[in-house]
Amino acid sequence: MDDVFEGQRPLLLGIAYRMLGSMWDAEDVVQEAYLRWARTDRESVREPRAFLATVVSRLALDQLRSARVTREAYRGEWLPEPVATDAAGPLDTAELRDSLSYATLHMMERLTPPERAVFVLRDAFEMPYEQIAEVVGASAATCRQIHRRALGHLTAARPRPRPSREEHERLLARFLEAAAGGDLAGLKDLLSADVTVWSDGGGKVSAALRPVLGRDKAAAFVLGLAAKYEITAQRFVEVNGEPGLRLSARGGDQVVLIDVRDGRIHAVFAVLNPDKLRYAE
Repeated sequence: MDDVFEGQRPLLLGIAYRMLGSMWDAEDVVQEAYLRWARTDRESVREPRAFLATVVSRLALDQLRSARVTREAYRGEWLPEPVATDAAGPLDTAELRDSLSYATLHMMERLTPPERAVFVLRDAFEMPYEQIAEVVGASAATCRQIHRRALGHLTAARPRPRPSREEHERLLARFLEAAAGGDLAGLKDLLSADVTVWSDGGGKVSAALRPVLGRDKAAAFVLGLAAKYEITAQRFVEVNGEPGLRLSARGGDQVVLIDVRDGRIHAVFAVLNPDKLRYAE
């Protein structure tokens, strides 16, 4: 492999994963970028980092546009692939960590492909608008407008201040304890009134096809699953910059993540599709 390309690989994977919500697809995009890099006249490239970031961004945007059609036909809710934090590229800034959080990635599914691309490249990777314009095929001024629009859509997914890691892990542990112990009152005390439980089985394993809305329904749903599918193994994992749970039960393996706001659990994400669990270690 080329030393220059390998030096930029973490950055390129970080861009592609945030744009696509899938490390599997991100690795395909980065591999295609490498093949293009191998055919490029290096003498014509003044800034390899900027050049490679642009190539990967264009490829990811093309992939995202075609992926939307596939995801519309997906069985049940499509959730991003959870990925081990140390495999998700650089996390040097608060913006990079925020854009990696599972709740933000999930909200990004509501953006159009250009909105998602502009948001990721500008907000997380601080790419100049002139370079972003080359990726999305629009003027720099238009990209500024797209960025403002994307920020407006994502404001609800990026609460301030974010909970501490300790608070996040504590709530996750209490959630598991209450669910496994059949503690309805204790579980409801952890959930916000407008909590939503999202499940992704991808048609491969049994999972709710629609989100479960509201504290009462969510608590009953979680306790019902815990009673039906006995948990046989559990451990904390570090995914998407936050603590998550890797669970084994009679119904199969899953990764559970939560979105914490104002000291309560605002959303629960259960990824059961086995194809999406390979990077969550």
